[in-house]
Amino acid sequence: MSWFPIVGALIGLCVGGAWWLAARVWAPLIAGAAVVAADLVLTGLLHFDGLADAGDGLIAPLTRERRLAAMADPSIGAFGVLTVGAVLLLRFSAFASMRPTPLVIGGLWCASRTAMVAITELLDYARPEGLVRSFLGTRSALQRALVRGSVVGGLALAAGLVMIGKGARGLIALGAELVAITLVALFSRRRLGGYTGDVLGAVAVIGETIGLLALAGR
Repeated sequence: MSWFPIVGALIGLCVGGAWWLAARVWAPLIAGAAVVAADLVLTGLLHFDGLADAGDGLIAPLTRERRLAAMADPSIGAFGVLTVGAVLLLRFSAFASMRPTPLVIGGLWCASRTAMVAITELLDYARPEGLVRSFLGTRSALQRALVRGSVVGGLALAAGLVMIGKGARGLIALGAELVAITLVALFSRRRLGGYTGDVLGAVAVIGETIGLLALAGR
């Protein structure tokens, strides 16, 4: 997980580069749709799958046990569909309303992956067993130090990229992203007692989306 911030920055720069190229070929609306599609392809829809499951599990009025069961169910319910649809529409609208800023996208995507790492350190895993627990394993003192260092380094890298790319507006977008991520994480802790892999995906996508909306603001 120490590599998550770097990987996030690289994915974001690729998405930003795709946005820059698309804007030189197509009108803003088509370019916005193209960059959203490019992001989905680059991430294999992994985080949006988590967003859909988190929408079904966190938003629907259920008990904790039923929330976890709904998130484990491979089928998608109405809450998940509407959540994904709303987020995709907001991301598309934000991209279509701005000029390309690849460095800022790199910073926002870096911050979303950095937040994933931070959440695994700050919150409890909500399931007794699961993919995330298997992935994390048992961290030694050195591994925990490396993970925590990656969080600090990831935030510094994200701040540097957005600052170079858009100055104060970039930092405002980053701040909005981190606030949104914090709120989603706290909501998950209240509803589930911690986080799941789906919540990590939802945190990343929602955080990026709020960052994009802040960046697109007048």
